[in-house]
Amino acid sequence: MAEPPSQLMETMKEKKILKLLFAVAGIMSTLLIYGVLQEKIMRIPYGPNKEYFKYSLFLVFCNRITTSAVSAGVLLAGKKALEPVAPIYNYCVVSVSNILTTTCQYEALKYVSFPMQTLAKCAKMIPVMIWGTVIMQKTYSGRDYVFAFLVTIGCSIFILYPTTGDISLYSQGRESTVWGVSLMLGYLGFDGFTSTFQDKLFRGFNMEIHNQIFYTTLCSCMLSFIGLILQGNLLMAIDFVSRHNDCFIDIAILSTVATISQFFISYTIRNFGALTFATIMTTRQLVSILLSCIWFGHPLSPEQIIGAAIVFGSIYSKSFLKGKQSSLNTELTANGATSPPRPNP
Repeated sequence: MAEPPSQLMETMKEKKILKLLFAVAGIMSTLLIYGVLQEKIMRIPYGPNKEYFKYSLFLVFCNRITTSAVSAGVLLAGKKALEPVAPIYNYCVVSVSNILTTTCQYEALKYVSFPMQTLAKCAKMIPVMIWGTVIMQKTYSGRDYVFAFLVTIGCSIFILYPTTGDISLYSQGRESTVWGVSLMLGYLGFDGFTSTFQDKLFRGFNMEIHNQIFYTTLCSCMLSFIGLILQGNLLMAIDFVSRHNDCFIDIAILSTVATISQFFISYTIRNFGALTFATIMTTRQLVSILLSCIWFGHPLSPEQIIGAAIVFGSIYSKSFLKGKQSSLNTELTANGATSPPRPNP
């Protein structure tokens, strides 16, 4: 006997919640480890001579070649087709945007602290909304834009009032902060485009998660390898890791957790959309900031604490109101109520 409609809806809701919890746990655990290792590799010197690792594109190459190999293995093990589902140029668009995203992220760590970079990532919801409007013709409410504005204000306060004792050893002065902020703006723009375009591919094609990951990361491998050759940094990066075994181990672990996180990210975007993914990432940012402050001793100024409170308060208020509205809509549907008619324009 078939389940009653109300019971069927409840079962589907429980399954969706379990899927969301699975996605949150996977993203949080892998990216927290990823964040700590990322800061260690780019900001902590190696060896007795205190040498800094400077080859951001090499990290991108290592991450992507690992992810590409694993995704190919998953496709072959599952006897799934390796043929591209979408035209190759679609995968290349995601790949180029993703490489630019990751490179901006690594490079920014040379000029701004990890907590500053992490809080700035909370503004990811703004480019996601912009790209969602441009690419997928989505519409957002005025409340969404108000919360986005508050997040921007909080991030600006956090960036404009750093503590004097938390300056990168790569360079000193305001110039480094300006360059770091510019790189973070590049990161936000490219990252918002990447997740939104991935969302579009999942919706526009009957695309399996591993298929998109394989072709996207394969393109990234080739592009980052060519970039390393053109920069003349490939042999220099290999020489660095060969002289510093602890750096090699850090990069190996970083590539592993980056691969695992990529699967969780694609799973989340496919099942819940780009904006839900951005909200999950915001929670991860808060935990990352606290962990980085404890692990690496980053001091926070009173203004930065206020800025962080504005950012996270705005985001969680938005999520609470959205969840409350969803519950009200579900209750109205279950009771057989309909939405009030809208007046003609």
